[in-house]
Amino acid sequence: MRVLVTCPPMLGMIDEFRDRFAGKSVELVAPEVVQTKSEDVLIDLLPGFDGWIAGDDPATARVLEAAVAGRLKGMVKWGVGVDNVDFAAAKRLGLPVSHTPGVFGREVADVAMNYVGGLARQTFLIDRQIRADKTWPKPRGISLAGKKAGVVGFGDIGRNTARRLQAAEMEITVYDPAYAPVEGIRAEARAWPEGVEEMDFLVFTAPLNDATRHMFDETVLDRVKPGLRLVNVGRGPVVKESALLEGLRDGRIHSAALDVFEEEPLAPDSPLRTFDRCIFGSHNGSNTEDAVRRVSHMAIDQLFSHLGIA
Repeated sequence: MRVLVTCPPMLGMIDEFRDRFAGKSVELVAPEVVQTKSEDVLIDLLPGFDGWIAGDDPATARVLEAAVAGRLKGMVKWGVGVDNVDFAAAKRLGLPVSHTPGVFGREVADVAMNYVGGLARQTFLIDRQIRADKTWPKPRGISLAGKKAGVVGFGDIGRNTARRLQAAEMEITVYDPAYAPVEGIRAEARAWPEGVEEMDFLVFTAPLNDATRHMFDETVLDRVKPGLRLVNVGRGPVVKESALLEGLRDGRIHSAALDVFEEEPLAPDSPLRTFDRCIFGSHNGSNTEDAVRRVSHMAIDQLFSHLGIA
């Protein structure tokens, strides 16, 4: 059997997992991937494989149809987000597809909290100016204690983010239609975007679906408190980029920290790059060696099950 892995974090530690495949006489193919493979590349590649461990690659109907017309018998979406997978097409084709939910809450929340502190105190800007400009800047930040933070999405990542914000003595509002109280987390639940004009920070941890796509748009921007700091560690299209740019340009948004974008990787000529106070990541919030090791073994177990490998 042959297995293709296209998930960048797993590929970064792929040598740790080779023995698991070799021990089952499975050929492992691990190409270089920056973020994702394109539909056309996947349509050419996948028919020659029995199994696929995917990252955020476009597992569209076209891709899955071509793959199943070849040899593909099972797929695992590595990680939490599944908006890139056409599950209806997989079901129609009889292709077993699974993923690894609820596995990165702590890791992504660590990055979210790092971004909140970085925006509050402009530590990333200070570092860049010291290195690039040889200056000694002293921008005046804001304290976190007593500030209001809206956490958008209260799944595993949102709950872990709220715990960290609470430790910083912030007041937390949760926006999630499925909200349920969690012991130890003090939070007020509201319907989006009720009360958004009170928030000093908005922290997006929500998955991407029809209800969350562009939930932060120009209409919401018109309501925000001037000087809002915005963090997105969920999915890029949850925040409409044109609205974010408008807010950054006129100052209603003080700064933003984004681990995810509407288009990834971020284009070299993206206007977002012109805002020095912003912080940019590379959709890397879950990528710790501990988490990658844990989730990769989980994905391998699931794929072997799909392929009938004991």
